[in-house]
Amino acid sequence: MDVITTDALVGTTLNNDILVDERVQDRVIYGAGTSKQTWLNWPGLHQLSNLELAQHFHANQRVVIIAPHPDDEILGCAGLMQQLHELKRDMLLMAVTNGTQSHPESSIYSPVQLNHIRPQESLQALKVLGVQATVQRIALDIEDGTISLAQDKLYQLLGKHVQPNDILVCTFAKDGHPDHEATGNTVQRFANDQQLACYQVLIWAWHWASPNDGRIPWQQALKLELTAEQLALKKQAIDCFKSQIETDSSTQQQPILPSTAIERILMPYEVYLHG
Repeated sequence: MDVITTDALVGTTLNNDILVDERVQDRVIYGAGTSKQTWLNWPGLHQLSNLELAQHFHANQRVVIIAPHPDDEILGCAGLMQQLHELKRDMLLMAVTNGTQSHPESSIYSPVQLNHIRPQESLQALKVLGVQATVQRIALDIEDGTISLAQDKLYQLLGKHVQPNDILVCTFAKDGHPDHEATGNTVQRFANDQQLACYQVLIWAWHWASPNDGRIPWQQALKLELTAEQLALKKQAIDCFKSQIETDSSTQQQPILPSTAIERILMPYEVYLHG
């Protein structure tokens, strides 16, 4: 499998026949990645402190999930959303982009088509999780693949929608995908400026990292344990993203989310970094 470009990776340079985005440096999403079983065999994963929602997510605080692309909220936070829904917590989902650049030259997944398809896949996934009643979804309409160039705009939009007592959840600032990293850095900067709690979820880091990897601040990591039922619903929600999990019949492009990536993301934990 070649470089996974899960939406647009821009500013690439050729390095040993692998297209590497200059911004992600050594965090390259290439090949099959570290396997799910390798992670599950690592004692350090199981020894992480638990993310106790009653302790960390108080009842009077809304949770704002900022997803670079439609599907990142499910890949990263499907378990969290289910558990917050059970606690009757209000949630706001902000889709930074509509993921319109995931299928270059496709006749069935053109940017115009994806601009409709991917938000609808996200809404369907929320229904599968059963959380649609407590999750408000808004689109920020930043162009896919350009979040690093639009960080000031994203910061301003956060100021428009985020309330003073909100808890922010975003992608890891070193997740390996430029849009994920730009989102994580911008949200964390906003949270620091506004003195808000911020949790960064690992998504593509599970691919390029390895157990005890020094590039991840494990001392800041908290694991959210998922039940078998919550994992099953997470898998069903991921299945809603047909544009990302099926081969593009018009170009024969392989799935953006291969089975190995989906299997890995379905570990019985979601891991969040909280400084």
